[in-house]
Amino acid sequence: MNLLSNSFLIDLLSIQPSQLYINKKKLAKILEEERERVIPIKQLNNKIIFTDGHTRAYAAYIQGKKQITVEWDDEELDWEAYQICVDWCIAEKITTITDLVDKIIEDEEYQILWLERCRVMQEELKEKRAKL
Repeated sequence: MNLLSNSFLIDLLSIQPSQLYINKKKLAKILEEERERVIPIKQLNNKIIFTDGHTRAYAAYIQGKKQITVEWDDEELDWEAYQICVDWCIAEKITTITDLVDKIIEDEEYQILWLERCRVMQEELKEKRAKL
């Protein structure tokens, strides 16, 4: 993503997460970096959601930033899968990046609790679609 292209500032707390956890190891690495990166967002069912960059957004939050640089995600992504992830977040009362404060976990836990959960969900979606 090009910082000069279609990026703009947005209120950090106006974006709905689509991820239940933050990887502690990745967060530490991002906090060491000095550069700002554009975070992709998308409107999904009247909500603006993160499609990526949750760790970068959380780092911005703990650094005291109120706004972040974003751009509309124009990638072809599985929006049904994103809706499921957003629904998981809402069910867990994760509606802003600040709600992930108690969800920062070690890399090994992240692999199991988040990545494996997503892998299973993707497999279930694939099976469901194959039956259609």
